[in-house]
Amino acid sequence: MGESSLDLAWVLICAFLVMLMQGGFCCLESGLVRQKNSINVAIKNLVDFCLATIVFWVFGFALMFGPSWGGVIGISGFLPDGMEGGVLTSFFLFQLVFCGTATTILSGAVAERMRFDGYVASALLTSAVIYPIFGHWAWGGVLYPEDGKGWLAELGFMDFAGSTVVHSVGGWVALAAILVIGPRIGRFGGNRRIMLPRSVPMATLGVFLLWFGWFGFNGGSTLQFSETVPLVLKNTLLAGASGGLAAALLSAFAQGRIDVGDVLNGVIAGLVGVTAGANVYYAWGGALVGAIAGLACVGGSRLMERWQIDDVVGAVPAHLVAGAWGTIAVALFGIEDLLNHDRLTQLGIQLLGVGVAGLFCFGTAYPVLAVMNRIRPMRVRREDEEIGLNISEHGASTAMQTLLSEMDYQRRTGRFDTPVTVEADTEEGRIATQYNLVLDKFRQEFASRRKALNELSRAKEAAEVASIAKSEFLANMSHELRTPLHSIIGFAELIATQGDALTKEMVEDYAGEIRLSGQQLLKLINDVLDLSQLDVGRFELREDIIDPLAAVRAAARRFNQTVDEKDLRFSLRADDDLPLMRGDERAMRQICDSLISNAVKFTPRGGRVSIDLQRDPDGRLAIVIADSGPGIPRDAIEQAFRPFVQLDSGKDRRHGGVGLGLALARSLTRLHGGTLVIRSDLGDGTRIYLRFPVERLVARKPAVPPTSAD
Repeated sequence: MGESSLDLAWVLICAFLVMLMQGGFCCLESGLVRQKNSINVAIKNLVDFCLATIVFWVFGFALMFGPSWGGVIGISGFLPDGMEGGVLTSFFLFQLVFCGTATTILSGAVAERMRFDGYVASALLTSAVIYPIFGHWAWGGVLYPEDGKGWLAELGFMDFAGSTVVHSVGGWVALAAILVIGPRIGRFGGNRRIMLPRSVPMATLGVFLLWFGWFGFNGGSTLQFSETVPLVLKNTLLAGASGGLAAALLSAFAQGRIDVGDVLNGVIAGLVGVTAGANVYYAWGGALVGAIAGLACVGGSRLMERWQIDDVVGAVPAHLVAGAWGTIAVALFGIEDLLNHDRLTQLGIQLLGVGVAGLFCFGTAYPVLAVMNRIRPMRVRREDEEIGLNISEHGASTAMQTLLSEMDYQRRTGRFDTPVTVEADTEEGRIATQYNLVLDKFRQEFASRRKALNELSRAKEAAEVASIAKSEFLANMSHELRTPLHSIIGFAELIATQGDALTKEMVEDYAGEIRLSGQQLLKLINDVLDLSQLDVGRFELREDIIDPLAAVRAAARRFNQTVDEKDLRFSLRADDDLPLMRGDERAMRQICDSLISNAVKFTPRGGRVSIDLQRDPDGRLAIVIADSGPGIPRDAIEQAFRPFVQLDSGKDRRHGGVGLGLALARSLTRLHGGTLVIRSDLGDGTRIYLRFPVERLVARKPAVPPTSAD
């Protein structure tokens, strides 16, 4: 390594360019995973670099670059304190960021399903054991050859900046890990899902950052600012470009379209491929190696899919496959004068190095990770994988993940009454706003349909009640019709068959019974017809000035006989200044007849029936009909107003009628603009309040006093 200030500055600048590659990996991987796992993969990138830094400082650097013990492992130089001089410290910093790169390759491959603690253990295995040990075999003695070299380095193995030492090592560990934990849910098989990346533009930015950092990765590996640096940088640039183009062409040829992931990984594969020999290629050699690496990456990706090996970001094809190819390509396309041996011998050594890397790295990682997985599963639970590692592993979320979680909660619970959270001025916020508008429309439609369903249910119940009422009506009507008809027919037959034997008085009595039965039939038919006309709005009031007191008295007289037979205490009281009113006299008598009939009919023997006509304080005319009958249950009062419904319609029915009286009375009262209210309870009698508006009242004309001439 050069010791001039320029050399040291160049190595340090390149070290920090390589560190920038961590940002590239972070952007690439967090862009290619799904939204629900982006935070998890980003924090893994950060933590594995922190871990690699400490581990490499404590003992990794010593194991890799310390004086060699038999070409197998370094044995001194632990915990360098920075006082060893600028050369060693600069070299330490440069190699430290290489360790971080090898370690972080794993994170993208196992994304979306590996536990965080399992990932940390895997990263520790890579940075503390696998990378420094194999690194010593290939690069041991690079700084101080007099202290001994690694056994592969001693053979002349060439890996300029780490196609195998860094990238294939990380790729082998990644392959072992993804074989141990298996593919993501829904990645393969019959229930295969579409797994869309969070942000392809973010992933593309990551590739640009990696490409830029790669100039430090390869350029700094000269360990001095020499004339070789421009060649290395040129080959690095050409290889990345040719790798991306070759991958794009193969993707387009194989699929009929350019796969974005193939292009991104093609660039990385080209960079990985040229890394082993960037210092020994002509420009055409660097471009060719990069192009073949891009093709190998696409082919490797298709094979892994065919074998159902789930590598989320394509780390294994881009780093392991391309790294192995790039290492072998040194012997094939490197400038022969710059090789350590003749081309064929060099090829054998390169193949040996690639094979040893696979045997050691995979052979160590797979059994260790498999045992760790048996002790504590390295994969998250199914439900944690479904909701995403952002939440399950860190309790963190993104605006999109929060939105999806709230939408999923609504789907699972069926609760759509609460809008989802709107993150203002974001794309997710616009989606949430539109979703809330859909929710509003859904709630409106749901409420409308529920209202229609309720109305349909009520209509069904009403129809069932009407059907029952119809049946009861027909049963009651048959009784109410047959009784007077039998009476009419019976007395008519007596008159017809025994006319000569009957006295005049008997004929008159029979004729009277026929007349009463006919009137009863006529009233029943009129009630039914009136109610039907009221229902369809065709009943017309024939208004005149009527005397409500006279109408009540006329109706009450019809029940004098029943009152006497039941020994009822009957009273009728009216205010002295009781007004007249505009109304239909026949309708008024029907109202009074129905209400007084019920009061007399349901009041037991010896009971009380009272009728009061008065002016209310607000000026309305009030007619109050009270009885001491059994009363009506409060919850059955409204039912009593239904047509054809009788509250004593059971087998123990004791009273006649068809259940039209109250319904007809209330309809006729409302037609006059009045109200009919029942106050009653079981065992407490019944009070019926008829009230007519002031607008219908007409003051009585004062009596004209007689003149002296009269």
